[in-house]
Amino acid sequence: MSNQITNIAGYRFVNLEDRDDLRQPFRDITAELGLKGTILLSKNGINFFLAGTQSSIDEYVSFLNKDKRFKDIPLHISYTDYQPFRRMLVRLKKEIISLGMDEIRPAEHTGQFIEPKKFKEWLDEGKEVLVLDTRNDYELRLGTFENAIDLDIKSFRQFPEAVKKLEQDKSTPLVMFCTGGIRCEKASVVMENQGWENVYQIKGGILGYFKETGGAHWNGDCFVFDQRVSIDKNLNETEHEMCFACREPLTFQEMRSDKYILDECCPYCYEKNGPGLIITKD
Repeated sequence: MSNQITNIAGYRFVNLEDRDDLRQPFRDITAELGLKGTILLSKNGINFFLAGTQSSIDEYVSFLNKDKRFKDIPLHISYTDYQPFRRMLVRLKKEIISLGMDEIRPAEHTGQFIEPKKFKEWLDEGKEVLVLDTRNDYELRLGTFENAIDLDIKSFRQFPEAVKKLEQDKSTPLVMFCTGGIRCEKASVVMENQGWENVYQIKGGILGYFKETGGAHWNGDCFVFDQRVSIDKNLNETEHEMCFACREPLTFQEMRSDKYILDECCPYCYEKNGPGLIITKD
């Protein structure tokens, strides 16, 4: 398809003492290739979400591979018939995923991984296992694993305190997941530090699980952080929209509500603030 856009997401926890010096080269290459999206650089790693033509994406990956620290970063790949990002940003951050705990450094240690197909086998067999969703409340509303634990958090920074309230046996195998895997690399260490004995994280996150298993035992769709809003088990865009005011993802039924006013409010911010008040969401 001549107008097809390739979307990639990837990250790596790695020490980048030259973080500040890396910003301009990434700005230059993405401008040259006409890419849009976001690249986050911190002294503990890189995280990126980009979209462009296949040839531009290929050249970007070649650029990455020239630096041994970024060579062969695993990528989540999907396709759209439009550009899902409005602009290109290269940002310097303290953390590529914010938790607020400097002692958690996945470049030095992270929890063990479980392959998606092995996790599916566990679920198929009915193995005794706790399944923990590390994502935010608005992400869970669109979909999650059957019987997954919902921490009811609004940001990842709330994760360490939220899991302290779990009352399950800490010797029971626990498998955690997030969209692409990056949050779990930190969350798994938090769990181990709190005494959990058998902590696993799904390799590649939800997106990796969809790709490898077709999404068995998953109910609904998966929230993504771009204009697509969500994708299904086949990694295709779904019909969810995002509220202009509060940035909550909306189902088709919610958009039919009399509390949904285009470009003004939705049932979520209407209940909190009434119509006409614009608020923003991180």
